[in-house]
Amino acid sequence: MVKEGKQVVAMFGGSFDPPHLGHQRIIEKAIKSLDIDKLLVVPAYLNPFKTSSLANATQRLAWCHTLFDTVDNVIVDDYEIKEGKSTTTSQSIKHFNIVYDVKYLIIGSDNLSTLTKWHNFEWLNAHIIWVIITRENHPLKTESLREWKTLTLDAPVSSTDIRTHKALHYVDKKIEKSVQEILKGQTLMTIDERIENIVKILDDKKAEEIEVFNLDDADYIAKRVVIANSLNTKHTIALAEHLKKELKAQGDAFLASDVSDEWVVADLGDILIHIMIPEYRQRYSLETFLSELVENQKNKKD
Repeated sequence: MVKEGKQVVAMFGGSFDPPHLGHQRIIEKAIKSLDIDKLLVVPAYLNPFKTSSLANATQRLAWCHTLFDTVDNVIVDDYEIKEGKSTTTSQSIKHFNIVYDVKYLIIGSDNLSTLTKWHNFEWLNAHIIWVIITRENHPLKTESLREWKTLTLDAPVSSTDIRTHKALHYVDKKIEKSVQEILKGQTLMTIDERIENIVKILDDKKAEEIEVFNLDDADYIAKRVVIANSLNTKHTIALAEHLKKELKAQGDAFLASDVSDEWVVADLGDILIHIMIPEYRQRYSLETFLSELVENQKNKKD
């Protein structure tokens, strides 16, 4: 139960990698349009759905402080950064509800297609009002939402556009120099280039029967899934450790992993990698399940 006297707030989370004019307009419009006392800007330590990264958590937090600390009624909070790991939205809201009444959660309309898969979605849906930022080519699918509002903006830009050098003019002058310094000489791989790299690493270390599943159009937690056989239990662990080391050196990283002698699952957010001994692969027939997902989605389109 909300205690009297708590300030009503909206929470706006994300990677802010980097923060840009679009974020600034969202904040300005939310403060004007919502019945709130404060707006919380909460940079994530890790975003499990990102496909590429520009800056580390410390840099992204610093950028947010530079841009938003001087904006009236905006608080940049480092809770998720201090957690040092990927933090669920429900966990953050429960944390902030100790001090505030978190009434609104600001999201982009591109999140709507996967929103029901968020951790603790039913709890979130019962406790907050969704504030949806409209984005081109992402329809308002709100059937599952208890209560929601929309904010329409005219800044069709994403942090990805900036990281790929397509929209540097959307970076505020206050942080432009530091963003350009990080971008300088940095090459970001597409998801297919990353997959090609993963397959090469596994193949070089004697993984067998490597398969890749493209799940762009399927209703699944990842965009790509890689399955590979190890030679034996020791090889399973060795492959996982080598893959983790090689990817980290190239700017890609495991967000989480589940390791046993027989089976390793590595989560890169948009990519899942399964390494297993042949007996386990045959027993669980994961590729059959994934193939059916792809085929079902294809049939829906047809």
